[in-house]
Amino acid sequence: MPLRPDGSPARLLVVDDEESLADLLVEALSFQGYEVAAARSGTEALASVDSSRPDLIILDVNMPGLDGFGVADRLRATGDQVPIIFLTARTAPDDLREGFGSGGDDYLMKPFRLEELSLRVSAVLRRSLGSTPSAAKADDTVSVADLIMDLSAHQVSRGGKTIDLSPTEFRLLRYLAANAGRVVSKQELLKQVWGYDFDTESSLAETYVFYLRRKLDKLGPRLIHTVRGVGYMLRPPQGQP
Repeated sequence: MPLRPDGSPARLLVVDDEESLADLLVEALSFQGYEVAAARSGTEALASVDSSRPDLIILDVNMPGLDGFGVADRLRATGDQVPIIFLTARTAPDDLREGFGSGGDDYLMKPFRLEELSLRVSAVLRRSLGSTPSAAKADDTVSVADLIMDLSAHQVSRGGKTIDLSPTEFRLLRYLAANAGRVVSKQELLKQVWGYDFDTESSLAETYVFYLRRKLDKLGPRLIHTVRGVGYMLRPPQGQP
C-alpha cells in the first residue's frame, strides 16, 4: 500500500450519494490500511477536501445537485490537483471526455470489481505520492515541430500559444514527445503514464489521447496519429522537421 512521505497511510475520500456503496468502499479500503473518509454530496465533498486534504478522491459522477464533474471543476479552478477517480454509470464517450475535461485521472464504470478499484487506487497513489524526480534544468525542453514543452516549468506551447494541460495530460504528452516517431501501444501508455502494471479493459488511454489531441489540433496540423490496432505516434506534420 502506498504511504505518504511521512510514512502515514494515504488518505482517501469516497464521495457517493448511494450510502450502501459508499459504506462498502470505506470498509474495503480501510481494511487495506488506507485512512478513508466519506461524503454523501458534492457540497459535503468540497468541505471535506478543505478539512482533511485527501491524497485521492473516489468521486461518483451521478449525484443530485453538485455532481462529480462539478466538484472536480471547482477543485481545479482553485488550483487543487488532488487525483480523482470517477465512478460513473455513463457510457457515452462525450460524458467520459467531460470528466477528463474536469481534470479526472481515471474512471471506473459501474458496476465494477473491488479488486479493480483497489489496483487503480494503488497505481494512482504510487504515482502521486512517489518520490519526486530530480528537478529539470532551466533550459530542459522537448520540442516537436512547433510544439514546445518546458519540463521545468510544466508549460506547453504551440506556435507560441500556451496550452493549458492537466498534470496527467502533461505526462501523457511528455511520454509521446519523448518517443516521437515511434508507435506507442495503449498498454505501454497505461504502464508508463498511469503506472498500471496489471491487465485492464480500461479505455483510459484512448479517451485521454482524444482530449489531448483536441487541444493540440486547435493550434495547428495534427501531431498525434492513431495507428489502428497498434497505438499512437506523435510526429511532425509532413514537410516539417
